[in-house]
Amino acid sequence: MKRYFSPSELLIESNGAVYHLGVKPEQLADKVILVGDPGRVPLVASHFDEQECDISHREFRTITGRYKGKRITVVSTGIGCDNIDIVLNELDALANIDFNTRYEKDTLRKLELVRIGTCGGLQEYTPVGTYICSVKSIGFDGLLNFYAGRNEVCDLQMERALLNHLGWSGNMCQPAPYVIAADEELVQRISADDMVRGVTVACGGFFGPQGRRLRIPLADPHQNEKIVSFLHNNQQITNFEMESSALAGLAALMGHKAVTVCLVIANRVAGEANVNYKNSIDDLIQLVLERI
Repeated sequence: MKRYFSPSELLIESNGAVYHLGVKPEQLADKVILVGDPGRVPLVASHFDEQECDISHREFRTITGRYKGKRITVVSTGIGCDNIDIVLNELDALANIDFNTRYEKDTLRKLELVRIGTCGGLQEYTPVGTYICSVKSIGFDGLLNFYAGRNEVCDLQMERALLNHLGWSGNMCQPAPYVIAADEELVQRISADDMVRGVTVACGGFFGPQGRRLRIPLADPHQNEKIVSFLHNNQQITNFEMESSALAGLAALMGHKAVTVCLVIANRVAGEANVNYKNSIDDLIQLVLERI
């Protein structure tokens, strides 16, 4: 029996747009590029051959258009897995819930979602300027733990190995990480042969959760050293960012395809950073547009 989604569960504006994004169902393409910065949306869309709509609502900006015959939607998510929870649920609702009847559609759409972002490299072979495709993501945010079915889509063995390595087993003050794989076909297509295929930690913050200390001491000053040294089935953790785990996890539970690709703008091991990366991120955008 199909479920009815009440107004308190799925908020729809009077004009037929979903509450946070401000987007209507007919304005969503099957191919979706996600970026954090609203200012990066027009940068992606500047490569489109034509644009259908340009919608700004809160920190979310959405442009749908066409690139070489492909209909693509680009959406800004803001920063963090909490925002990904809003964006992914509303994109899925736009695709798979009838906004007139509030029931799930008989035929479900499978979206292709590619996040383009920036990250911090954690290995010597991920210097500034490297493109990393997140084959697996480790969520330090805890988001997926609120959804049924997380154990069926996560790598439980890798989760346990990481907990033991970090010394977090049985520690109620530490997060419960989840490990989730990106869509394999999308990884192959988007990363091709010119990106590092890595394991990404998605953190719940930019400072303490990523081992940065300003005025507040860290609970574990050696956390980053442990993360860098972690090895499981010949896989190392390659980078930090803040959204990939929620994207891969929610997409897997919803039946969509998702992957994150990032430009390394800082290497935490080498202590180097480059904040003037606009041209490099535009090169990555063009690669994704060609391959999505």
